[in-house]
Amino acid sequence: MAGVSSKIAFSKSCLLLTSSKGKSPAARKVAVSHSVSASLTAGGGIPSDGSTQDGGRRQQVQQGAARRMPVAQKAVADVQMSSQLDSIVTEEFNFEAYMRAKAIAVNQALDAAVPLQYPERIHEAMRYSLLAGGKRVRPCLCIAACELVGGSQETAMAAACATEMIHTMSLIHDDLPCMDNDDFRRGKPTNHKVYGEDVAVLAGDAMLSFAFEHVARATPSSVPPERIVRVIADLGKAVGSEGLVAGQIVDLDSENDPTVGVERLEYIHRHKTAALLEVAVVAGAVLGGAREEQVARLRKYAQFIGLGFQVVDDILDVTKSTEELGKTAGKDLAQDKATYPKLLGLEQSKQLAADLIRQAKEQLSEFDQRKAAPLLGLADFIAYRQN
Repeated sequence: MAGVSSKIAFSKSCLLLTSSKGKSPAARKVAVSHSVSASLTAGGGIPSDGSTQDGGRRQQVQQGAARRMPVAQKAVADVQMSSQLDSIVTEEFNFEAYMRAKAIAVNQALDAAVPLQYPERIHEAMRYSLLAGGKRVRPCLCIAACELVGGSQETAMAAACATEMIHTMSLIHDDLPCMDNDDFRRGKPTNHKVYGEDVAVLAGDAMLSFAFEHVARATPSSVPPERIVRVIADLGKAVGSEGLVAGQIVDLDSENDPTVGVERLEYIHRHKTAALLEVAVVAGAVLGGAREEQVARLRKYAQFIGLGFQVVDDILDVTKSTEELGKTAGKDLAQDKATYPKLLGLEQSKQLAADLIRQAKEQLSEFDQRKAAPLLGLADFIAYRQN
């Protein structure tokens, strides 16, 4: 990939990207994906001025949270792609710089949206998980889709933040002892381990309700009201009994069930994981004024990457360590849950992930490829991420 190292603005990433020159396209994509992941997760793009430090209690649990991930040794799959869609970083588009800039903007918006105020305990708990770093994939998808169809970052930011608030709520609740019972998330103790189960439940509830309020109040007045109402309705469906909750309840019902097959597993993940990724993309497109045929294509793109995201997640759960993932590794296996590697085997799961990402990219073929570069890059980032 000629000239890659000269296009990267971040010195740590330069070393990784330079070392990937001359390798296969898949290996180069792993290097870029890992580079972005490490850059975003090691501090999450939060400004280093202490503005998101909410007291000594929070500072104690944050010690040692950021860890550099080791360089990935191989791709999730060696996908053969056309030269038009092949590169994450090209002379025209720097994916890492894009993700870094968007993560900073999103983190600043989230910090401003949920200030530390009375009652401090609940807002501290909300901020603890909301500002704990992370790759901000959902907000970036929302903004990228909006910009693709002619909208702006400002137009999509409220909805982008809302998707991250809902995602954070789902993580807080998913980690509770009555659900997945996990002790670590993003390299830190889970919310209930720090604040107790009662406060964790309330923090998630508050985050969920505020997400809808934030879209209604913070979306620019220049956006037609019918678009905002549509986004709020779509968000509600994505998180409710036809979306995330549907996936969660079927997941719980499927534990220790040896009859679970690929069809039920796909239902779980299309609802529990993919639904929120889908609504992030669709919300950005709707707010940006996309035509219905464009919304339909972007919805399919999001459905493919959403399922691909979970397939990769299942693969990482059995191939990475707790330190690398920032959450407890091997939990699905320990709880005897159905996963793609368990049902299909590791190699077939990798091929499925590759096929899903390829199909996602095909949905973007009708768009201006320069404008579609962030979404193309995000598809590869999801496929080749290492945590």
